Amino acid sequence: MKRPNELSLLTQIVEEGYSRKTWHGPNLRGAVRGLTVQEASWRLSAKRHNIWEIVVHCAYWKYIVRRRILAEKKGSFPLKGSNWFHRPEHRTESAWKQDVKLLGQMHVLLTQAIAHLQSSDLQKKPQGSEWTIRSTLYGIAMHDVYHAGQVQLLKRLMR
Repeated sequence: MKRPNELSLLTQIVEEGYSRKTWHGPNLRGAVRGLTVQEASWRLSAKRHNIWEIVVHCAYWKYIVRRRILAEKKGSFPLKGSNWFHRPEHRTESAWKQDVKLLGQMHVLLTQAIAHLQSSDLQKKPQGSEWTIRSTLYGIAMHDVYHAGQVQLLKRLMR
């Protein structure tokens, strides 16, 4: 039996954190699936992020990782701002679904970028980063799982 190379494993981990079924519980896409705009915009308190903000935050970081590994310039994320985006701006079901769609789009673009990497790229450090591409890819997978856990907790607290 042929053993998968590290790039294949990294791709699998990134996919498991976002969309593939795993033993550890819901991935990020599964955690937000089926939520209503009311659930997504619920806040534990005024100074806490809601699920909607977590979704856009995760989309943003998928964009950042993609941009770093492709050595692209800043400025092509569809929303103005960085890291945390106040949501909802417009509390409608379609606005919520659009941001969930944005998360999916950023994930697809990230996985397409990963598919173009060579194993030799994994030890490179993107310009301006102290982390290798390998660490960055492990990190984005863990980022998704971390925030999936947050979403699950917020869902339980609101109910």
